Amino acid sequence: MHLNIKKVTNKLGNLFFIEGGRDIPFEIKRIYYITDVPGGEVRGHHAHKSLQQILIAIKGKIIITLDNGKKEKKVLLDSPEKALYIPGGVWRTMQWLDSDSILLVLASDYYDENDYIRDYEIFRKMVDEGFWNGSFI
Repeated sequence: MHLNIKKVTNKLGNLFFIEGGRDIPFEIKRIYYITDVPGGEVRGHHAHKSLQQILIAIKGKIIITLDNGKKEKKVLLDSPEKALYIPGGVWRTMQWLDSDSILLVLASDYYDENDYIRDYEIFRKMVDEGFWNGSFI
């Protein structure tokens, strides 16, 4: 799901903001960002059991590939005004198009390695067993 980021502009620049509980469907418990990924590289290759995330390319261009186990969708993040909501149960990869891109991530929970699914075959088995409803995408 695409989200538009609120922006206030004046002669001194732009201020972008997101308010937890108003603009996104979860309380923000963790914020991180990824930098210095060489152009063309792909990161991610995982899903989360329940973690929800908002992804924003605050600089550069990044293609996000989403897979719910039945179909795929590609989303280009190329502006700090665009955000992408990803619920649990969605396999994702992120391809950096520009080496100077910065990906900001807002997460619904603290880091928990047990929430990660890093094997695509296990992810597909969980989809087939109905672990998620698969309606996203």
